[in-house]
Amino acid sequence: MAEVSAIPASVLRNLSDKLYEKRKNAALEVEGIVKQLAAAGDHDKITAVINLLTHEYTLSPQANHRKGGLIGLAAATVGLSSEAAQHLEQIVPPVLKSFSDQESRVRYYACEALYNIAKVVRGDFIIFFNQIFDALCKLSADSDANVQSAAHLLDRLVKDIVTESDQFSIEEFIPLLRERMNVLNPYVRQFLVGWITVLDSVPDIDMLGFLPDFLDGLFNMLSDSSHEIRQQADSALSEFLQEIKNSPSVDYGRMAEILVQRAASPDEFTRLTAITWINEFVKLGGDQLVPYYADILGAILPCISDKEEKIRVVARETNDELRGMRANTDEGFDVGAILAIAKRQLSSEFEGTRIEALRWISALLDRYREQVLSVLDDIFDTLLQSLWDPSDEVVLLVLEVHSCIAGDSKNFHNLVKALLQNFWVDNSLLEKRGAMIIRRLCVLLDAERVYREFSTILRGEADLDFTLVMVQALNLILLTSSELSTLRNLLKESLGNPHGKDLFISLYASWCHSPMAILSLCLLSQTYQHACKVIQSLVEEDINVKFLVQLDKLIRLLETPTFAYLRLQLLEPGRYKWLLKVLYGLLMLLPQQSAAFKILRTRLKTVPPYSLGSNHANHLSSENFDSLPNSLQDGLRITEDGNTDKESDNLHEGINFTLRLQEFEQMQKQHRVHAKSQAQVRHKLNSSKEGHQLHNESSRPQSTVDTNLAHPRTTR
Repeated sequence: MAEVSAIPASVLRNLSDKLYEKRKNAALEVEGIVKQLAAAGDHDKITAVINLLTHEYTLSPQANHRKGGLIGLAAATVGLSSEAAQHLEQIVPPVLKSFSDQESRVRYYACEALYNIAKVVRGDFIIFFNQIFDALCKLSADSDANVQSAAHLLDRLVKDIVTESDQFSIEEFIPLLRERMNVLNPYVRQFLVGWITVLDSVPDIDMLGFLPDFLDGLFNMLSDSSHEIRQQADSALSEFLQEIKNSPSVDYGRMAEILVQRAASPDEFTRLTAITWINEFVKLGGDQLVPYYADILGAILPCISDKEEKIRVVARETNDELRGMRANTDEGFDVGAILAIAKRQLSSEFEGTRIEALRWISALLDRYREQVLSVLDDIFDTLLQSLWDPSDEVVLLVLEVHSCIAGDSKNFHNLVKALLQNFWVDNSLLEKRGAMIIRRLCVLLDAERVYREFSTILRGEADLDFTLVMVQALNLILLTSSELSTLRNLLKESLGNPHGKDLFISLYASWCHSPMAILSLCLLSQTYQHACKVIQSLVEEDINVKFLVQLDKLIRLLETPTFAYLRLQLLEPGRYKWLLKVLYGLLMLLPQQSAAFKILRTRLKTVPPYSLGSNHANHLSSENFDSLPNSLQDGLRITEDGNTDKESDNLHEGINFTLRLQEFEQMQKQHRVHAKSQAQVRHKLNSSKEGHQLHNESSRPQSTVDTNLAHPRTTR
């Protein structure tokens, strides 16, 4: 054979010897032979020699043969020198195959052989780069330290060759890099980051343009258990971020998707890096990021409540920056998607996140009201549920959002109706948050408008018990809240101001469910004569424990600043006869031993005497109220507003008090009928339970009874 004659038999024997020195010397012989053949231009014989080294040695089952074959191929390449490029297709593949050899020493010699080959051919072997890279990637995690060391030396040489080559194709390399980025082995990760850093340093290679392909892998390395790998990945990411800031053209969209996912990483450092990148993207991305606003918001809002302060600070800054941007729906801004994110975050366990979600909804309502209202059904119930939030700040923001929605009459009506429905479903909401909710709505939506709407809806409410409770709650808020002082002042003018009169009539229709609410309304509006008639219309069934509890509250409220004007009117008992009669009427309804009785009696004792003329003073008290001369009583008529008048009838300043009283009496009659029916139901239930218990007792086995006790004997 030609190849046999080209290489002496002794050289071939030494090439497979177990001693390294003999193999090395044999390789030198091969190098010389190939050099001579190359000089003679006999490439056929060179090809034969390479085939011999490949098939008889590198593919041999004998390890020493494989070692000899590898060193022989390297020697042949050195012998070929500048002409080696045309034989690389034969030389490199068997060497690469040896990288996966079972014998670690064979793998070591494969690294050594390829190193020597690379030094000779330099840039010509770039055509095998992906295969070499893949092999080195695996060898970087080799179990043998010597193999790892050899692979690192080869790796450095390949990097040098690539950086100086103009034939390297980044487009062909990126798919392989992307595939390898998910490897978890720390040695492989170091290898990959090293290559990314090197390639990014080459001016002619645009790694930034392909960053979306391996960005996720770099972020994945930030949570590696090795501090060195985390540091290397962070350094690479920092360099890329700086390049992004200086680059006029960046694909923000693809990378934004990756950053959004990484912002939810369980690793703190990964979250911080991701949210920092998002912060820069929001500042730099412009219109490119508009379609991704919803996803970005979904990443930012949870980070606002992160346990790490640095993350919270960056997230809040990013959130403010994003919310401050003005985007058009034509640019891809999806109002519905943003709302969906905000709605989802309303159920977050963190208060800060819920607050910012509400601020987003409020901002969207301000800028894209029509679009938000078109999908209102999707968020309305969730907003109502947020009224149960344990945070008062969240509830106040929810009410602000509701007030924005309730700008038109339809949505306003729906809001009040929904609130009443929620109060009805869960009475604890009314007890714990009712006052705050109603007071805040009065500030945001005008107190008169709110109270008129509540009264209108309650007027048609079928559940009398709930309506009674609701009216009492609204009445207490009306009497005690500073936010409703304007409404109280308007009611005080009910007898002289058409606006106040209309408000009085509007509230009366639902306030008549509660005697105390009506009396409070009359005292506020100074319709004292009507209040007297309301008191006189009460029957025995009306004066129960609940009534007395409400009356106790009213008496104590009379001592508050709200009713200061009323107490001052007591300085003119002659002018405000009906007011005194109202107060004495209330006093007569109170148990004498109650605290409220003592409070009111003490107040009435301070009423000064008043003159009826001719230096005759008469103290207006419960004893002498009716002792005035009949001529004076008949001639002196006190109108509802306290002014004396010769004539007074049931229609005053447009208010038909007779009709109002009938309305009150009819409503109280309904409540009495309702109370009786409930009592009957309870009685039946109790009777049924008692009958069931008696049945159970009668069905039990009877114990033995002493007959002497059952049938007493006579003495005789």
